[in-house]
Amino acid sequence: MKVNILAIESSCDETAASVCINGQIASNVIASQKIHEQYGGVVPELASRAHMQNIVPVVDVALKNAGCSIKEIDAIAFTQSPGLIGALLVGGQFAKSLSLALEKPLIAVHHMQAHVIANLIEDPKPDFPFLCLTVSGGHTQIVLCESPLQMKVIGQTIDDAAGEAFDKTAKILGLPYPGGPLVDKYAKEGNPQAYAFPEPNIPRLDFSFSGLKTSILYFLQNAGKSHVYKESIQVSEVEKNAFIEAHLADICASVQHRIITILLNKLTKAAKETGIRSVCIAGGVSANSGLRQAIQELGAKNGWKVFIPKFEYCTDNAAMIAITGYYKYLANDFVDLSVTSTARAEWG
Repeated sequence: MKVNILAIESSCDETAASVCINGQIASNVIASQKIHEQYGGVVPELASRAHMQNIVPVVDVALKNAGCSIKEIDAIAFTQSPGLIGALLVGGQFAKSLSLALEKPLIAVHHMQAHVIANLIEDPKPDFPFLCLTVSGGHTQIVLCESPLQMKVIGQTIDDAAGEAFDKTAKILGLPYPGGPLVDKYAKEGNPQAYAFPEPNIPRLDFSFSGLKTSILYFLQNAGKSHVYKESIQVSEVEKNAFIEAHLADICASVQHRIITILLNKLTKAAKETGIRSVCIAGGVSANSGLRQAIQELGAKNGWKVFIPKFEYCTDNAAMIAITGYYKYLANDFVDLSVTSTARAEWG
């Protein structure tokens, strides 16, 4: 039986559509929104308006690239949560309209679950069970995956996410938005041991990045003289900026090194506690070259099987919604038109 899934992703500032045919991604189209760069971050109202402008042409291109007509679609999958509520509503209402007009089933997908399932898009695929370190701007989690639709979050951030630590650092350094990839870029040129940032002592498998962010903030405000606030240290804006300019690469490398070690130390602990030796990464921060290299090196050291999605399946995309929708279709996991989009939703 041939199964064609049309998927829509609109959780933040990427309008995306994908077609999955029998578990294979036939198209994956993304329309990015450049307008947010001038504001230093995503403006929710502008994101929603752009989604409304982009969603019809993006879906049209996705269908054409897949060689599939709208009438051949068997179900429509969409991101239900989490995300910007206005952005989610655009994609959700569009998916509902198609479902009603075509009389086809509707599939609601949790964005973070889809990030994990992105590891099943292409071969080689991890065998179950596996652990997935899911890292994005809004989430940092360790997920125990028993099957495509059976997952349990066994560790997560108790405050800020790793992606926020990257973005906040970039903003303090005066780097343009989006700053996370620029931190990664400059880190390649620096010494990761140049500056020592603290690792939080958080119990079990949970994470915390708020203290690290504060430490980075004071370190830069004090021009490298202290990681904490001290009244005795008086640093002018000129001196601070001169310090950043002179040591930008080393700062980025040291910050990135600490974020990565926090992530991988917890993943190592999870692997030891569960006995699982297949590990994956997912989410926007999994596109970070330092993290990708470090987990491969750690995997080789510990005898893990490591799986890393292609870059195009790490950041927000509809292919991950499509593949998750495919597995939900096989399980007859559908929703009706009363389903609502939600900005925040727990899972696992």
